[in-house]
Amino acid sequence: MSRLQTVLAALAAAVSLVGLVLALLAGDAPLPVLCTLLAGSLTAVRLRFAWSIWADGAVMVLSAVAILMALPAYDSEPLFFWLALVACWAFAWLFVERLSQAIRQRQVSGKIFGLIIPLIFGLALLFIWEVVTRGANVPQVLLPAPSQIWARLIDSVPTLVADFQQTFLKAVLAGYAMGCGAGFIVAIIVDRSPFLKRGLLPIGNFVSALPIIGIAPIMVMWFGFDWQSKAAVVVAMTFFPMLINTVAGLNQSSSIERDLMRTYAAGYSQTLLKLRLPAAAPFIFNALKINSTLALIGAIVAEFFGTPIVGMGFRISTEVGKLNIDLVWAEIAVAAVAGSVFYGVIALIERAVTFWHPSVRGGRA
Repeated sequence: MSRLQTVLAALAAAVSLVGLVLALLAGDAPLPVLCTLLAGSLTAVRLRFAWSIWADGAVMVLSAVAILMALPAYDSEPLFFWLALVACWAFAWLFVERLSQAIRQRQVSGKIFGLIIPLIFGLALLFIWEVVTRGANVPQVLLPAPSQIWARLIDSVPTLVADFQQTFLKAVLAGYAMGCGAGFIVAIIVDRSPFLKRGLLPIGNFVSALPIIGIAPIMVMWFGFDWQSKAAVVVAMTFFPMLINTVAGLNQSSSIERDLMRTYAAGYSQTLLKLRLPAAAPFIFNALKINSTLALIGAIVAEFFGTPIVGMGFRISTEVGKLNIDLVWAEIAVAAVAGSVFYGVIALIERAVTFWHPSVRGGRA
């Protein structure tokens, strides 16, 4: 057992033992919390005798379930409850640490069990969020619990679907395609002109630094209140990252490689298609991934400055004024999932297209 694993096991045991004593002194501790603290106290045995990694995982899961079951017991949870939460967090960290070590030592499959680690991390954040907001009676107007956000999300599916269609399927995708496509084409043109390369790229850096809140009202006045003005904001935000990255990628091929193409009597088009664009592919996909998040942010912010009565940005701005914070968080959750899926799809396409690149092959030459 590594030093970190020893420290985590000792922390879980010590915190659980103190919490168990406090719970017994209180005399009215819920049975699930008592069981959690007792199981944590027994992890002192873990320092002496090794047990299975899955035993740590079982203790982690049972502890989390017990804490959630004990949440409604008090108006304000006592100290031993929070000590049980700290012990559960230590169990989760210990399990993830042991699982990572097992994957490194090839004791378990990294392709299968490697997905468990980010899953546990995400669930742990939601679990702590849920326990802290409900256990400390945080007002919903400040921060609703994930369970409240989920309930509101289920109740507001038609509204969320309409907002998603207006913002993502119309403004984001249209602006993303036009901005990235235009940036790519202009980069090909700029690459052939040293004058444009020296004159346009500094302007690109300048425009990229412009704030969205300064561009959005102007686009609304130019293109109206519907999704076209939001798509125009997305075009302005995605054009120059694609332009700058593509121009940089086209310069990645070495002079030796370009001389070899000239030796084979290859023209500009053949050199571009068979050498320079493949070499620039990692840079192009890097711009596509960056723009996938910029496009969604730009469209949502642009909707704050004028839109029909539908859209993610419109819903967030109006529901904040009504103090419907759970619906605001539901919109944020939909936007986060949509942006993550969008980014993931582009990353998968990148792996399929640039399978030859060392970054995709794990750094092997």
